[in-house]
Amino acid sequence: MRANHPGARDFALDSPPADFNAHPCRQNRALMLLQLPVCLLLFFGITFGLAWPLAARLVADPAEQLVTSAALSLLGIFLFAWGVYVLALPPAGLWVLPALALAGAAAARRSLAAALSDRGARGLVTAQLLVTGWCVGWLALVVSYSGGGWAGDWFEHWERTQFFLQHWPRDYKFLGAYPLAARPPLVNVVTGVFLQVTRVDFPHYQLVSTLLASLVFLPAGLLARRFGGGLHAIAVLAVLFMVSPLFVQNATFAWTKLPAAFFVLAALYFFLRAWDGGTSPTTLVLGGTLLAAGLVAHYSAGPYAVMLAIAWLTLRPPALRGGAWWRATGLAVLAGALVLVMWFGWSWLAYGARGTLLSNSSVTSGDMHHGNQAVKIGLNLFDTFVPHIFRRFDPALIAQRSTWGWWRDVFFQCYQLNLPLAFGSVAWLAILRELVRASRAAAPGVARFWVLFAIGVVFLGIATHGERDHWGLTHICLQAFVLLGLAFLAAHWSDLGRGCRLALIAGATVDFTLGIALQFAVQNFAPDRWLAAGRSLDDTIASYNATALMNLAAKLQHGVSFFGDSLALPFLVPAVWLVTVFVVALRRARPAPT
Repeated sequence: MRANHPGARDFALDSPPADFNAHPCRQNRALMLLQLPVCLLLFFGITFGLAWPLAARLVADPAEQLVTSAALSLLGIFLFAWGVYVLALPPAGLWVLPALALAGAAAARRSLAAALSDRGARGLVTAQLLVTGWCVGWLALVVSYSGGGWAGDWFEHWERTQFFLQHWPRDYKFLGAYPLAARPPLVNVVTGVFLQVTRVDFPHYQLVSTLLASLVFLPAGLLARRFGGGLHAIAVLAVLFMVSPLFVQNATFAWTKLPAAFFVLAALYFFLRAWDGGTSPTTLVLGGTLLAAGLVAHYSAGPYAVMLAIAWLTLRPPALRGGAWWRATGLAVLAGALVLVMWFGWSWLAYGARGTLLSNSSVTSGDMHHGNQAVKIGLNLFDTFVPHIFRRFDPALIAQRSTWGWWRDVFFQCYQLNLPLAFGSVAWLAILRELVRASRAAAPGVARFWVLFAIGVVFLGIATHGERDHWGLTHICLQAFVLLGLAFLAAHWSDLGRGCRLALIAGATVDFTLGIALQFAVQNFAPDRWLAAGRSLDDTIASYNATALMNLAAKLQHGVSFFGDSLALPFLVPAVWLVTVFVVALRRARPAPT
């Protein structure tokens, strides 16, 4: 949400109090440190254990089994908890889920042990744990959210999670502006389940949000392996994720886009498996089910669903459209429809057709109904591809007295909103180069699919946003697309020349410094403590842009304690943790000796 959005006036009204470290919700550090391993154990136990017996039967490859189990577990959590909410059952009934996960893992313990003994599956899990640990380390540094014009969404989704847990009135307006039907509920409901079995407060909400977001690495790892990189590509991809400002910032900002990207990339993987051929409908049905889950997580999954449906129906040779093909297609559509009707059917009954279909901010935006929409789409496309630093732009959004705050916002807007730079300052060039080389060796049908998919997703991902945005729109619908590009780059890392790899490493160093280290230093107020210690606190806070001030004021006025506040660790502790995790990831990404 931008500072000038309709809910901004109710999100934060006044200036923050004098001491932004002294507020009543600050928790005991020892308690949070004791709870952290329990939370992690519960999260991964439920996520991988709940659907494991089903996943082990549906697919044979151990790494695929793990990703399928995570995806179906999250969907199963939503369906169960959604039933608890709709039937107005006590939230304590959600404790059934960890019991079911434990029972399922115990019943299928042999297949689980066999999967974890597989080298590929073990490598994927290890890389996932490193990526998750990396994200949690950065989350521990966040004192207040800031960056460009991002404000409000984190608090809106915290409200939405409480809405389902506490059965708030159905006409409640989030941030004083948005009805329930404006956003799909899967991630909020799933987050509420994990809070119910751990602790219902904002620090745990942040932690669960980051854990859910980090899972997007799992299907990206499968795709990197599929693109030809093998197990080494998964290790390389973990490092590419770690130095990606788009991924790290979105994984630590408490909203729902990366969980939706998780379902999108998992669905894409199984769609590609179905595209390979065979008569079994399982992979296509999985793809349809997970695409629908992505839509119920965040509407940004829409462009991917549209383009995969078009490709499946138009690019398959007529000779391959036999009875088995139609049966698999019908089952996939039916499975996806059953998932979608759980949300859209209920919302239609509760809010009507207009409230269900016309309440999203992309539709309700006042700018949507003014001016030539085709012209706006064209301009938005141009601004998404051309960084603002190479064209004239209005700096009012990021205007501030803080030098490091201003530079942070300049690069934040580049890495989050510009499509080429979202891949990385050098990585986008390497990806284009490898795409051209791969297209020469690809079968004509494969090349046509990827060209159609890429152009369609980018166009729809920008065109579906109703407002004119001079900064760019990559962060709305194209996060899964960017992570897909990183998976492709990881798969082709070994094919790159030494000079190209050195250029990528230099570019990644710049991206990490300007897009991650600077970003989280500002969110921690570290430069103000280290470089301007003599300045008054009021002057320090007022030196940042209006959006950053709004986020900090809202945190304090609503009595919200952050995950970093609860841990209250010296800056050096998470810094050492991050260095350790990164060194381990780098060692795993080294090519094997020939």
